[in-house]
Amino acid sequence: MKIGGGIAARIAIASLAVAGIAVAVVAVGVLRVGGESFAALMMAAGDSADHARAMFDSSVTVVFGVALAIAAVVALVLAAVFARMVARPIQHVAGAAERIAAGDLTTRVPEEGPTEVRALAAAYNTMADRLEEQELMRREFVVNASHELRTPLTNLQGYLEALRDGVLPPDPATFDSLREEVDRLGRLASSLDVLAGAEGERPRPAPVDLGSLVRGAADLAAPALARRSIALAVEAPDGLVVDARGDELVQVMANLLQNAVRYTPAGGSVRIEAVRTPDGVVVRVANTGVPIPADDLPRVWERFYRVEKSRDRERGGAGIGLAIVKRLIEDSGGFVGAASDEAWTTFWFRLPARG
Repeated sequence: MKIGGGIAARIAIASLAVAGIAVAVVAVGVLRVGGESFAALMMAAGDSADHARAMFDSSVTVVFGVALAIAAVVALVLAAVFARMVARPIQHVAGAAERIAAGDLTTRVPEEGPTEVRALAAAYNTMADRLEEQELMRREFVVNASHELRTPLTNLQGYLEALRDGVLPPDPATFDSLREEVDRLGRLASSLDVLAGAEGERPRPAPVDLGSLVRGAADLAAPALARRSIALAVEAPDGLVVDARGDELVQVMANLLQNAVRYTPAGGSVRIEAVRTPDGVVVRVANTGVPIPADDLPRVWERFYRVEKSRDRERGGAGIGLAIVKRLIEDSGGFVGAASDEAWTTFWFRLPARG
């Protein structure tokens, strides 16, 4: 109410002030200059000055006073109406902001009033939509992260209890299994650090030959592909230089290739290419297999998001590899994208070319 009352009072005072100034100007012109001109004309016609002034006051001055009173009332009414038009939607925004501050992220306001106030309400609703989306993403992130942490912790607990009870022997194989679960937790923690934007001791971007880096990543992935009889084709010439952090691009390629290995059926194909385009250097990693549904494709870069059916948790992974790719590429000033049809599923990224 303070917001509405303050605006209404100020608009009313401003309207009355403008009206008062206008009336003062008119009064000087009509009552003084007009009165002197009227008296001069009457005296030229043989009338006396006192009589001329009396006639002017009894006619023009009285009418002017009535008009002044009417103008003041109209100005006050219009000011009140306009103030209400402005103040009411602002009151709605203020009240909604208080409810959002209290935790109700579903609050929205009607977009009404003058153009500027409607723009304010629209901006507020957009902000509220973003806050609600971020809160939903935060809750989903916490739930998924908790699940991913619980799995290796449950495994560790089972191994330790089995060792304590003598069910499992304390041999190297058992300790290797324990180490594997610990490493899984470590990788997950590192991935969460990347997604959270933890900077750490990150090196400065430097020139990187992306063609050479892509071929090196393909060489590392080749044995895993060969074990499943997956054909590998690589096209990545030298000279595709970008400014980036080399270690992070290695992680990007490792995540994309792990994704390809995981979802390409035995006997399928993986194709890797790096090319220069007018917009920069583009790297594509494509694999055959079950296509990603069109509704799921825009969400594959989200944290912990998994496509239903063929691309689920049973295939392994924590569901954050592509989210890390997106984060690292965008930090380097690039873009990511994905496409999928019956023949190929392709993940790509583009970085600005050096020079």
